[in-house]
Amino acid sequence: MARKPGNHGRFDDAARAGWLYYVAGRTQDEIAAAMGISRQSAQRLVSLAVAEKLIKVRLDHPIAVCLELAEAVKKKYHLRQAEIVPSDPGGASATSGVAEAGAAEIERWLKLSEPQILAMGTGRTLRAAVDQLTPMECPQHRIVSLTGNISPDGSAAYYNVIFSMADAINARHFPMPLPVLVSSRAERDLLHAQALVRPTIALGAKADVTFVGIGDLGHQAPLLVDGFLQTAEMDQLLEAGATGEICGWIFDADGQLLDNPVNERVASIPLPSRETSCVIAMAKGKRKYPAIKAALKGGFINALITDEETARYLIRG
Repeated sequence: MARKPGNHGRFDDAARAGWLYYVAGRTQDEIAAAMGISRQSAQRLVSLAVAEKLIKVRLDHPIAVCLELAEAVKKKYHLRQAEIVPSDPGGASATSGVAEAGAAEIERWLKLSEPQILAMGTGRTLRAAVDQLTPMECPQHRIVSLTGNISPDGSAAYYNVIFSMADAINARHFPMPLPVLVSSRAERDLLHAQALVRPTIALGAKADVTFVGIGDLGHQAPLLVDGFLQTAEMDQLLEAGATGEICGWIFDADGQLLDNPVNERVASIPLPSRETSCVIAMAKGKRKYPAIKAALKGGFINALITDEETARYLIRG
């Protein structure tokens, strides 16, 4: 079937509905709610996605397995929600699948008519998700960065997503005009007390939903590779039992924040209360297994988007 000129917007909607239905395992009612349309429109968009071959359905793929894994992870770790995407055993990407599901979840919140405060962390997976967002007009929302926007060399931190998000989403954005790490706790306290920074901290604490990545610790860890920490500092952290980090906050295998000078230098806003904010992490992969498990044990997050293999590890552990 030839595609008619001028139908790009409708095909985009059809592709999204098809992905949500066949890949994310959402019902047509859930798709309708997520996209702000009627159930009948959602059904027509899913049908259009198949008719136009916008999505290829693998009928032998056990979508039910993903749903069962999600329920098991949710129950074991007392989460508000969990979404499990299929694993790609031969894939080299550390973000594929999870980033797409993450983008869909961010868009679900952005499409809500009621004003929302969205808090954004940092990381490669979160950046990949934000890069896939469809441009939107949602001036009713406020989007705030939890982390500093400045790299050690003074440049904009590449994996801080607030500026990328501002390119696609018409909403009020509140960056954190600070380095990711500062020189001391005293400097952090001084910077947090500045008039330009205090409103951002207060806004982040009231977030309705929070999106974060989970970083691993080691000699391939982003904090080291991207220059935020030196090798000697990383070695000291590993000796102290460091297992993972969220927004620069470093924790051990039991999900406890390390009593360490590095944590005293983190300029990030503390994660919003899990009692009032849905804190959604996007992460997968063997290298991150211990960090993801520790984040769940410590209660840093109450929602998770990951893949099948990671979910199986979390259930076994």
